[in-house]
Amino acid sequence: MKRTYLLFSALLITCSVSVAQKKKAAVSKNNFPATVKRPKLVVGMVIDQMRWDYLYRYYNRYSNGGFKRLINEGFSAENTFIPYTPSYTACGHASIYTGSVPAINGIIGNDWYDPQAKRNVYCAEDSTVATVGSNTMAGKMSPKNMLTTTITDELRLATNFQGKVIGISLKDRGSILPAGHAANAAYWYDGGTGDWISSTYYMTDLPKWVKDHNKEKLADQYFDKNWSTLYPIDTYTQSTADNKPYEGKARGEETPTFPHPLKLYKGKNYDMIKSTPYGNTITLDLAKLSIEKENLGQDDIMDFLAVSCSATDYVGHQYGPNSVEAEDTYLRLDKDLEEFFNYLDKTVGKGNYLFFLSADHGAAHVPGFMSENKLPGGTVDDSPFVKELSTLIAGKFNVKNVISRSANNQLYLNHQSIEDAKADYEAIKIFAVNYLKKQNGITDAVDISKVASSTLPEPIKKSITNGYNADRSGDIYMIMPSGYFEGTGKTGTTHGTWYPYDTHIPCVFMGWNVQPGKTNTTHYMTDIAATLAAMLHIQMPSGCVGSPITELTHQ
Repeated sequence: MKRTYLLFSALLITCSVSVAQKKKAAVSKNNFPATVKRPKLVVGMVIDQMRWDYLYRYYNRYSNGGFKRLINEGFSAENTFIPYTPSYTACGHASIYTGSVPAINGIIGNDWYDPQAKRNVYCAEDSTVATVGSNTMAGKMSPKNMLTTTITDELRLATNFQGKVIGISLKDRGSILPAGHAANAAYWYDGGTGDWISSTYYMTDLPKWVKDHNKEKLADQYFDKNWSTLYPIDTYTQSTADNKPYEGKARGEETPTFPHPLKLYKGKNYDMIKSTPYGNTITLDLAKLSIEKENLGQDDIMDFLAVSCSATDYVGHQYGPNSVEAEDTYLRLDKDLEEFFNYLDKTVGKGNYLFFLSADHGAAHVPGFMSENKLPGGTVDDSPFVKELSTLIAGKFNVKNVISRSANNQLYLNHQSIEDAKADYEAIKIFAVNYLKKQNGITDAVDISKVASSTLPEPIKKSITNGYNADRSGDIYMIMPSGYFEGTGKTGTTHGTWYPYDTHIPCVFMGWNVQPGKTNTTHYMTDIAATLAAMLHIQMPSGCVGSPITELTHQ
C-alpha cells in the first residue's frame, strides 16, 4: 500500500512538473515572440495650437468618425503637459519627436539670438542648402540646428534605413523637425507660389507625383469657395459673437466676420490659405497622396508619416480661442480627420497602423476677450523698461549697449561690452533682476543660470531649466502674470508661457495594439517618443528624457 502511494505521488509530481514546464514555455512564447510585431505604418499628427480642452469643447458637434472616434477608440493621456518654457511651435515639434527638452535638443524657440553672429537664428535655417520646387528662398531649410535624434530617426536606424519617413506641414519647422535628420523627405508649403517644396538636404528634385500635384493649384479651388461657416452661424454657441474688435481682420476686409472673401486672393496671395481651415485640408490631401505614391504601410517594414496641421495656429493667432472662426476650423478639421482615418483604414488596414495626436502648444485667450469678461489678462510691452534698464546699467557700470536683444521672454546681455568695460557681470545681472521685478507686467525675473537657487515655485523652476540651453539662451528670464503675454497689438493672441492654457496639450493614441481608455496621471510631451519607442521595440531618441506611458504600454 505504501509502495502504491509513493508511485502515485511520483506520477503526480511528474505530471505537475510537466504541466508547469508547458505553462512556462507558453509564457515564454508569449513574452518573446518569434518575430518582433510592429505596425505597418506610424502616423504622428501635431495640431498646431490645439489646446487640450478642444477635445471636449466641441465634442457634441464632432462627427462619429473624427475626434470622437479618436477619443472613443483610442487611449488618451488626459493630463499631458509641456515641461519647459517658452512654449513655441518649433520647441513643441522638436520635443514631441526627440522626447527631449530645449536644454538638450537645442531648439529653444522658433528663433533665437546668436551673440557671436550678432543676429537672430531661425530654428530650421540652413544656408548650405537650396530650395527644391520653387525659385524662392523658402526652401533653404534643414534639421541641422536640432542637436539630438528623433523617434523617426530611430525608426530609420531600427529598420536599417529600409523604413520610410516623410514629414508634411504648411510650416517648414512643422515638417522638418518631426521628420528628423535621416528622413526620406520633408515637404512644406511655399506661400509665395502655392506649391509644396523641399530642400536639397533631402533631394535634388521633387518627385513627379509632387510636381503633378502642384500643377493642380488646389489653393485656387478652395479660394473659389470663400470661407463661410460649415453650419448656420447661430448654432455656434461655443463662441463669442462673430464681430469683435479684438479679432484680427484679413487684408481687404472691413470687419473680421463671415463670410471671409477668399476670392480676393485667388492667384495673388497663396499665403492666405494658411489662415483658413482649407490649409489643414490641403495638408491632409498631400498626406494621403504621399501614402499612395510612396507605398507607405504596404509591406512588413514599418514606415512613419509625420503630419502637422498648422492652419489652426494661424486662425488661433488672428481670431483667438473663443472665436467663431476657431470653432468652425475645428469642426472642419474633424471632417478632414474622419476622411483621413477612413483613407488609412482602406489603404493600410484598420489595426495595421498606429496613430497618435498631440499639439505643440496651446494659446491664451485674447486680452480683449478677457477684459470683456472681467478676467485677468493683457499684454506687456517690455521695450520701454528694457531701454531704461540699459540706460541705468550704462550709468552705474559704465557699459554701453549692455542689452543685445530681448527675445523669448529673455534678455541677452552683451558679454563683450561687459568684458571690454571690465565690469562685474554677476553684479549687472543682480541689478537687472532687481529692476525688472519692480516693473508693471513682470511678476518675477531670474538669472537663468541660477534658477535652482531662486525662490520661484518648483514648476516654474523646472520649466525654465528645461528650456535653458547654455549656448543659445539668454541671461535673464522675465515671467509675466497669468493671462498676459509680450506685445503691443490690440487684436489676436499668442502663446509661450508655462501656464496650463499654453502647456496642457492633447495626447491620444489609436490603432495598432491600443485598447480604448484614458489616464488622469500627469504625463509630459516628452513621454510620447518614449512611449513609441517602447511600443515599437526601438531605441529611444539620443536625448530622450521622457518615460513610457505605462497605462498604455502595459495594456
